[in-house]
Amino acid sequence: MDGFFQNVSWPDIGQATIDTLVMLGGSLALSIALGIPLGILLFLTDRGQIGQNVVLNRTLGVIVNVLRSIPFVILLIVMIPLTLRLMGTSLGVAGAIPPLVGGAAPFYARLVQGALRDIPRATIEAAQAMGATRLQIIRHVLLPEALPGLISGATVTAIALVSFTAMAGVVGGGGLGDLAIRFGYQRFQADVMLVTVVLLVLLVQCIQWSGDWFARRVDHR
Repeated sequence: MDGFFQNVSWPDIGQATIDTLVMLGGSLALSIALGIPLGILLFLTDRGQIGQNVVLNRTLGVIVNVLRSIPFVILLIVMIPLTLRLMGTSLGVAGAIPPLVGGAAPFYARLVQGALRDIPRATIEAAQAMGATRLQIIRHVLLPEALPGLISGATVTAIALVSFTAMAGVVGGGGLGDLAIRFGYQRFQADVMLVTVVLLVLLVQCIQWSGDWFARRVDHR
Protein backbone atom coordinates (compact mmCIF):
# COMPACT_ATOMS: atom_id res chain seq x y z
CA MET A 1 0.00 0.00 0.00
CA ASP A 2 2.81 2.43 0.89
CA GLY A 3 4.48 1.57 -2.42
CA PHE A 4 1.34 2.40 -4.36
CA PHE A 5 0.98 5.82 -2.71
CA GLN A 6 4.66 6.70 -3.13
CA ASN A 7 3.84 9.61 -5.49
CA VAL A 8 1.31 11.14 -3.12
CA SER A 9 2.48 14.20 -1.19
CA TRP A 10 0.02 14.36 1.68
CA PRO A 11 0.87 18.00 2.56
CA ASP A 12 0.09 18.92 -1.07
CA ILE A 13 -3.14 16.92 -0.89
CA GLY A 14 -4.07 18.74 2.31
CA GLN A 15 -3.38 22.17 0.80
CA ALA A 16 -5.26 21.28 -2.38
CA THR A 17 -8.24 20.16 -0.28
CA ILE A 18 -8.20 23.47 1.61
CA ASP A 19 -7.99 25.38 -1.69
CA THR A 20 -10.96 23.45 -3.04
CA LEU A 21 -13.00 24.17 0.09
CA VAL A 22 -12.11 27.88 -0.09
CA MET A 23 -13.11 28.06 -3.76
CA LEU A 24 -16.30 26.15 -3.04
CA GLY A 25 -17.27 28.20 0.01
CA GLY A 26 -16.50 31.59 -1.52
CA SER A 27 -18.13 30.91 -4.87
CA LEU A 28 -21.19 29.25 -3.31
CA ALA A 29 -21.79 32.18 -0.95
CA LEU A 30 -21.52 34.68 -3.81
CA SER A 31 -23.66 32.52 -6.11
CA ILE A 32 -26.41 32.34 -3.50
CA ALA A 33 -26.16 36.07 -2.79
CA LEU A 34 -26.58 36.84 -6.50
CA GLY A 35 -28.84 33.95 -7.43
CA ILE A 36 -31.61 34.57 -4.89
CA PRO A 37 -32.33 38.19 -5.93
CA LEU A 38 -32.04 37.24 -9.60
CA GLY A 39 -34.35 34.25 -9.16
CA ILE A 40 -36.89 36.37 -7.27
CA LEU A 41 -36.78 38.98 -10.02
CA LEU A 42 -37.29 36.32 -12.69
CA PHE A 43 -40.27 34.98 -10.75
CA LEU A 44 -41.93 38.31 -9.94
CA THR A 45 -41.60 39.72 -13.46
CA ASP A 46 -43.03 36.60 -15.11
CA ARG A 47 -46.49 36.63 -16.70
CA GLY A 48 -49.32 36.72 -14.18
CA GLN A 49 -47.11 37.57 -11.21
CA ILE A 50 -47.37 40.64 -9.00
CA GLY A 51 -44.49 42.43 -10.72
CA GLN A 52 -45.18 41.35 -14.29
CA ASN A 53 -42.73 42.95 -16.71
CA VAL A 54 -42.35 40.93 -19.89
CA VAL A 55 -39.47 42.97 -21.33
CA LEU A 56 -37.38 42.79 -18.16
CA ASN A 57 -38.20 39.12 -17.65
CA ARG A 58 -37.18 38.16 -21.17
CA THR A 59 -34.00 40.24 -20.98
CA LEU A 60 -32.95 38.61 -17.72
CA GLY A 61 -33.95 35.21 -19.07
CA VAL A 62 -31.73 35.61 -22.14
CA ILE A 63 -28.74 36.69 -20.01
CA VAL A 64 -29.21 33.76 -17.63
CA ASN A 65 -29.66 31.27 -20.46
CA VAL A 66 -26.58 32.53 -22.30
CA LEU A 67 -24.39 32.19 -19.21
CA ARG A 68 -25.80 28.73 -18.47
CA SER A 69 -25.23 27.53 -22.02
CA ILE A 70 -21.51 28.31 -22.09
CA PRO A 71 -19.40 25.26 -21.13
CA PHE A 72 -17.51 26.06 -17.94
CA VAL A 73 -14.07 25.43 -19.42
CA ILE A 74 -14.82 28.02 -22.10
CA LEU A 75 -16.27 30.40 -19.52
CA LEU A 76 -13.01 30.18 -17.58
CA ILE A 77 -11.13 31.45 -20.62
CA VAL A 78 -13.70 34.03 -21.73
CA MET A 79 -13.76 35.62 -18.27
CA ILE A 80 -9.99 35.96 -17.91
CA PRO A 81 -9.98 39.75 -18.68
CA LEU A 82 -12.76 40.38 -16.15
CA THR A 83 -11.09 38.09 -13.61
CA LEU A 84 -7.83 40.01 -13.99
CA ARG A 85 -9.61 43.32 -13.36
CA LEU A 86 -11.49 42.02 -10.33
CA MET A 87 -8.87 39.82 -8.68
CA GLY A 88 -5.56 40.95 -10.20
CA THR A 89 -4.83 37.39 -11.34
CA SER A 90 -6.47 34.64 -13.37
CA LEU A 91 -4.58 31.85 -11.60
CA GLY A 92 -4.98 30.07 -8.30
CA VAL A 93 -7.93 30.17 -5.92
CA ALA A 94 -8.59 33.90 -6.36
CA GLY A 95 -8.56 33.62 -10.14
CA ALA A 96 -11.06 30.75 -10.13
CA ILE A 97 -13.79 32.39 -8.03
CA PRO A 98 -15.22 34.91 -10.60
CA PRO A 99 -15.81 32.29 -13.32
CA LEU A 100 -17.16 29.88 -10.71
CA VAL A 101 -19.71 32.50 -9.67
CA GLY A 102 -20.41 33.37 -13.31
CA GLY A 103 -21.26 29.75 -14.01
CA ALA A 104 -23.14 28.93 -10.81
CA ALA A 105 -25.17 32.09 -10.04
CA PRO A 106 -27.40 31.86 -13.17
CA PHE A 107 -27.83 28.13 -12.55
CA TYR A 108 -28.95 28.76 -8.97
CA ALA A 109 -31.22 31.64 -10.06
CA ARG A 110 -33.24 29.23 -12.19
CA LEU A 111 -33.50 26.81 -9.26
CA VAL A 112 -34.74 29.68 -7.08
CA GLN A 113 -37.31 30.60 -9.71
CA GLY A 114 -38.50 26.99 -9.83
CA ALA A 115 -38.78 26.80 -6.02
CA LEU A 116 -40.88 29.98 -5.97
CA ARG A 117 -43.19 28.66 -8.68
CA ASP A 118 -44.07 25.75 -6.39
CA ILE A 119 -45.66 28.15 -3.88
CA PRO A 120 -49.47 28.06 -4.20
CA ARG A 121 -50.73 31.21 -5.85
CA ALA A 122 -53.48 31.43 -3.23
CA THR A 123 -50.81 32.03 -0.56
CA ILE A 124 -49.48 35.07 -2.41
CA GLU A 125 -52.98 36.37 -3.12
CA ALA A 126 -53.88 36.04 0.57
CA ALA A 127 -50.88 38.17 1.51
CA GLN A 128 -51.89 40.77 -1.09
CA ALA A 129 -55.45 40.81 0.25
CA MET A 130 -54.09 41.63 3.71
CA GLY A 131 -52.29 44.66 2.27
CA ALA A 132 -48.75 43.28 2.26
CA THR A 133 -46.24 45.17 0.12
CA ARG A 134 -44.04 43.42 -2.45
CA LEU A 135 -41.08 43.52 -0.07
CA GLN A 136 -43.19 42.06 2.73
CA ILE A 137 -44.46 39.33 0.41
CA ILE A 138 -40.88 38.48 -0.53
CA ARG A 139 -39.60 38.46 3.06
CA HIS A 140 -42.55 36.87 4.85
CA VAL A 141 -44.18 34.67 2.20
CA LEU A 142 -41.94 33.77 -0.73
CA LEU A 143 -38.64 33.13 1.04
CA PRO A 144 -40.04 31.20 4.06
CA GLU A 145 -42.34 29.06 1.89
CA ALA A 146 -39.61 28.28 -0.64
CA LEU A 147 -36.84 27.69 1.93
CA PRO A 148 -36.66 23.88 1.55
CA GLY A 149 -36.42 24.32 -2.22
CA LEU A 150 -33.81 27.03 -1.85
CA ILE A 151 -31.67 24.76 0.33
CA SER A 152 -32.08 21.85 -2.08
CA GLY A 153 -31.13 24.16 -4.95
CA ALA A 154 -28.06 25.35 -3.05
CA THR A 155 -27.08 21.72 -2.51
CA VAL A 156 -27.32 20.96 -6.23
CA THR A 157 -25.37 24.14 -6.99
CA ALA A 158 -22.65 23.24 -4.48
CA ILE A 159 -22.22 19.82 -6.08
CA ALA A 160 -22.00 21.44 -9.51
CA LEU A 161 -19.37 23.81 -8.11
CA VAL A 162 -17.28 20.85 -6.95
CA SER A 163 -17.14 19.74 -10.58
CA PHE A 164 -16.39 23.30 -11.67
CA THR A 165 -13.50 23.61 -9.20
CA ALA A 166 -12.04 20.41 -10.61
CA MET A 167 -12.29 21.80 -14.16
CA ALA A 168 -10.66 25.04 -13.00
CA GLY A 169 -7.47 23.01 -12.66
CA VAL A 170 -7.22 23.05 -16.47
CA VAL A 171 -6.19 26.73 -16.33
CA GLY A 172 -4.24 26.53 -13.08
CA GLY A 173 -7.17 27.21 -10.78
CA GLY A 174 -5.64 25.28 -7.89
CA GLY A 175 -7.30 22.74 -5.64
CA LEU A 176 -7.77 19.01 -6.07
CA GLY A 177 -8.61 19.35 -9.76
CA ASP A 178 -5.34 21.12 -10.46
CA LEU A 179 -3.45 18.42 -8.57
CA ALA A 180 -5.24 15.66 -10.46
CA ILE A 181 -4.46 17.22 -13.84
CA ARG A 182 -0.81 18.20 -13.18
CA PHE A 183 0.23 15.00 -11.43
CA GLY A 184 -2.45 12.39 -11.99
CA TYR A 185 -2.99 13.04 -15.70
CA GLN A 186 0.06 14.83 -17.11
CA ARG A 187 2.59 12.78 -15.12
CA PHE A 188 0.60 9.53 -15.17
CA GLN A 189 0.59 9.21 -11.38
CA ALA A 190 -2.44 6.98 -10.87
CA ASP A 191 -2.17 7.06 -7.08
CA VAL A 192 -2.49 10.86 -7.00
CA MET A 193 -5.49 10.66 -9.34
CA LEU A 194 -7.13 8.02 -7.14
CA VAL A 195 -6.69 10.06 -3.93
CA THR A 196 -8.08 13.24 -5.49
CA VAL A 197 -11.07 11.42 -6.98
CA VAL A 198 -11.89 9.73 -3.66
CA LEU A 199 -11.69 13.06 -1.83
CA LEU A 200 -13.96 14.74 -4.39
CA VAL A 201 -16.49 11.91 -4.12
CA LEU A 202 -16.47 12.15 -0.32
CA LEU A 203 -16.93 15.92 -0.53
CA VAL A 204 -19.95 15.53 -2.80
CA GLN A 205 -21.47 12.92 -0.49
CA CYS A 206 -21.03 15.20 2.54
CA ILE A 207 -22.63 18.12 0.69
CA GLN A 208 -25.60 16.00 -0.43
CA TRP A 209 -26.18 14.55 3.03
CA SER A 210 -25.93 17.95 4.73
CA GLY A 211 -28.22 19.62 2.19
CA ASP A 212 -30.86 16.92 2.49
CA TRP A 213 -30.72 17.12 6.29
CA PHE A 214 -31.17 20.89 6.38
CA ALA A 215 -33.96 20.77 3.79
CA ARG A 216 -35.87 18.25 5.89
CA ARG A 217 -35.34 20.31 9.04
CA VAL A 218 -36.92 23.45 7.57
CA ASP A 219 -39.72 21.69 5.67
CA HIS A 220 -42.83 21.96 7.85
CA ARG A 221 -45.31 20.85 5.24
